[in-house]
Amino acid sequence: MPQAEQNALDFIRFAVDSGVIVFGDFTTKAGRQSPYFFNAGLFNDGAMLGRLAQFYARALLDSGVPFDMLFGPAYKGIPLGAVVAVELARLGRNVGFAYNRKEAKDHGEGGTTVGAPIRGRVVIVDDVISAGTATGESVRLIRAAGAEPAAVLIALDRQEKAAIHGDTLPISAVQHVSQAYGLPVIAIANLDALLRYLTDSGNQELAQWRPAVQRYREAYGV
Repeated sequence: MPQAEQNALDFIRFAVDSGVIVFGDFTTKAGRQSPYFFNAGLFNDGAMLGRLAQFYARALLDSGVPFDMLFGPAYKGIPLGAVVAVELARLGRNVGFAYNRKEAKDHGEGGTTVGAPIRGRVVIVDDVISAGTATGESVRLIRAAGAEPAAVLIALDRQEKAAIHGDTLPISAVQHVSQAYGLPVIAIANLDALLRYLTDSGNQELAQWRPAVQRYREAYGV
């Protein structure tokens, strides 16, 4: 099995075991009834964050995208970018890390960004892409600093039609961001990997959710 595919399946297993991916009846922000829910905020202790960083770093390095630093958009991107920077340093790639504030600070160092000077080729680190708002803000900020966005690195690509400003697009949020900003989006795993995991896990309790997830994929997928 290709390394990226194995990394994706291992990540799905980790997320399910950690309770970050759960199955049931959930209403998404777009008003869709989903049989699964992904909440990266539940990666909430040191051991889980350390393991999560390994998956992010492996996906980034395996992508072959050249980069000089990481950027974490507020709020979830801040801890994610930080732990990925730590893991990259452990692997011998010590790069800078910066993040933005939601509100500008008018004292101390001031401004809306914190951390390393934003320069070179910058990878934006986040959990998922929903409407692409945080990515757009990050791209504008990075370019305003004279640097160049290199890629967006996320945990899960839902592979479903984007709902943006009340309109359903024929492409996913990931595809929308990639086309709008001319950036590759690197995802550790996607919905196809989740379906494969539900098929191959050998866990009958989990396998029972595969038909519902497949129906959701057929209804809203791209």
